[in-house]
Amino acid sequence: MAAELHVELVAADRSVWSGEATLVVARTTSGDIGVMPGHQPLLGVLESGPVTIRTSEGGTVVAAVHGGFISFADNKLSLLAEIAELADEIDVQRAERALERAKSDTDAAAERRADVRLRAVAVR
Repeated sequence: MAAELHVELVAADRSVWSGEATLVVARTTSGDIGVMPGHQPLLGVLESGPVTIRTSEGGTVVAAVHGGFISFADNKLSLLAEIAELADEIDVQRAERALERAKSDTDAAAERRADVRLRAVAVR
C-alpha cells in the first residue's frame, strides 16, 4: 500500500470531505502548497482557490475553498474553510450568472467566489 495521509475538509457549516489521500494541493497566503505523507508539520492561512485531493484509490476530489486554515501533523491534514464546495456540487450556470452579476455590480468578493467555483469545476 502506498503511503497516505488522512484528510478532513470542513466548512463552517458542514463536513465536506473526509478520507485517505496521497497528495493535497491548496493555495495559501505563501503560495500553492502540496502536502504528501511525511510532510513537515505546517499551519497556514488558506486563500480562495481550488483544492485538489488525490485519493488513495487513485481518484481526484476537487473543491472550491474560500478562506480558512490548513494544518498538517502526524499524517493528518485539516482544511478548515470558511466556505467549501465540492466541484461536483457546483451549478456551473449559476456560477456563471453570479460572476456576470458580480462584475456588473463591481463586487470583487463575489466575483472572486464565482471565479473560484468555475476554476474548481474546470480542474475536475
